[in-house]
Amino acid sequence: MDKITLGTRNVSIEFPGVKALSNVDFEIETGVIHALMGANGAGKSTLMKVLAGSNPGYTGDVLYNGNPVELRNPAAAKKLGIQIVYQEVDMALIPTLTVAENVMFNDLVMNMGHKQFVNYGKIRKDAKEALARLNVNIDVRRMCGTLTLAQKQMVLIARAVQSACNFLILDEPTAPLSDTETEELFRVVRHLRKTENLAVIFITHRIHEVLQICDSYTVMRNGEIVDTTPITPKTTSKEIVDKMLGRSFEENFPKQVCEIGEKAFEIDHLTEREGRVQDISMYVRKGEIVGLAGLVGGGKTELCKTIFGVYKKSDGIIRLNGKELNIKTPSDAVKNRIALVPEERRKEGVLVAETVTFNTTAASLDDYCTFSFVNDRKAAKKAEEYVKSLSIKTPSIKQKVAYLSGGNQQKVAVAKWLAADCDVYIFDEPTKGVDVGAKQEIFTLINNIAKEGNCVIYATCENSELLSITDRMYVMFDGRITAELETAKTSEDEIMHYATGATTVYTG
Repeated sequence: MDKITLGTRNVSIEFPGVKALSNVDFEIETGVIHALMGANGAGKSTLMKVLAGSNPGYTGDVLYNGNPVELRNPAAAKKLGIQIVYQEVDMALIPTLTVAENVMFNDLVMNMGHKQFVNYGKIRKDAKEALARLNVNIDVRRMCGTLTLAQKQMVLIARAVQSACNFLILDEPTAPLSDTETEELFRVVRHLRKTENLAVIFITHRIHEVLQICDSYTVMRNGEIVDTTPITPKTTSKEIVDKMLGRSFEENFPKQVCEIGEKAFEIDHLTEREGRVQDISMYVRKGEIVGLAGLVGGGKTELCKTIFGVYKKSDGIIRLNGKELNIKTPSDAVKNRIALVPEERRKEGVLVAETVTFNTTAASLDDYCTFSFVNDRKAAKKAEEYVKSLSIKTPSIKQKVAYLSGGNQQKVAVAKWLAADCDVYIFDEPTKGVDVGAKQEIFTLINNIAKEGNCVIYATCENSELLSITDRMYVMFDGRITAELETAKTSEDEIMHYATGATTVYTG
């Protein structure tokens, strides 16, 4: 098959106060799987949005087969076979439409106004064919709102390939997926490269996956391309991380010693109304970081949300400092000095359309109000303090959070609760979509919260993180706790043993 190339020449783009790309030269050809890597804010997503037609304000040239083309809107990019699947798959799908309608959505929109009637038989037939090209079997009559995240991702990839796709850009595609779902995605990607001669560009922070699936990688730093290199058996994760950070990186986070006090936060036989969490008993001491381990779907997020009042409990008791709490809503949790930094930060953790100042003071507005008026100067001063102390990279406290990198959005979400001065901090997948440099900063931040004598619950699928930052952990499977482990005396193998539902004692 003939190769097609896509690239940029001297492409630059500026946002208010930030030069996001600086004279970037980039090229990829069809038939390869290529990773685009870099710290949060390095320019990865900005560059890909230029290629996808979503960043029209660029200077320089986009090249298609060596010839300059204008990509000032997504339609222009799609005509050249350039498709992008963003990390927030729910934002790109309409849950009340069927799988078939979502797969064929572009065709439906293009035909609006030209045809009076929609041939739903043909829509379903074409959608089935698109999914068959991925070797994926999903009932095209199902409503998209009933699908798993992995299935939704396949629907979006099917939408892309049915539109004569040559270049498929996947933005953090494995972030919400389990190991099994990730393997299925990799199978689809390899299948597309082989049968469709696509170029697939991965924007990702998961270096072990890059080494597993990609042919080559490009590293960006501060809006510039640092290096483009083929992946060989000698390529190491440390080599890639060093290029991303511009310095040597120590892979294991050194756990800081915190003085652990008495039991402060206790849960007895907690059960969620819909059965997503069943008979959970656990405790956290002052100054202690307790992990929630388990695979995707094991019940970690559901437990966090039940504690915080998002999900309703049908049974069980929650106590803080010996006092029984009556938590029916998130508002009740906040009043009782419990904070939740949720997994889906853009949907639940921050208000992306609001400023850094608004977000950092949102959970403690009473502190900045005089009667019914917000003291803007006082709120701005507090926001400046957190921007400085948490090293939040933003051109201004007036910047909308939507324009910050993932790691900086996460820091804003944490700052909101620091300002509220809570006793219990629950972190659900706090490093999801965050680069290794920002990950270290978040670890330091969480350690400092524990040092203040607060209780910390840290939920994640990343066992290496649990082994780095926690003191103890509870392993979950199918909404229940299967083991309580002391971090210093356990291993990834033992965690996985109980995370897969084993009822036998781990013997090594």
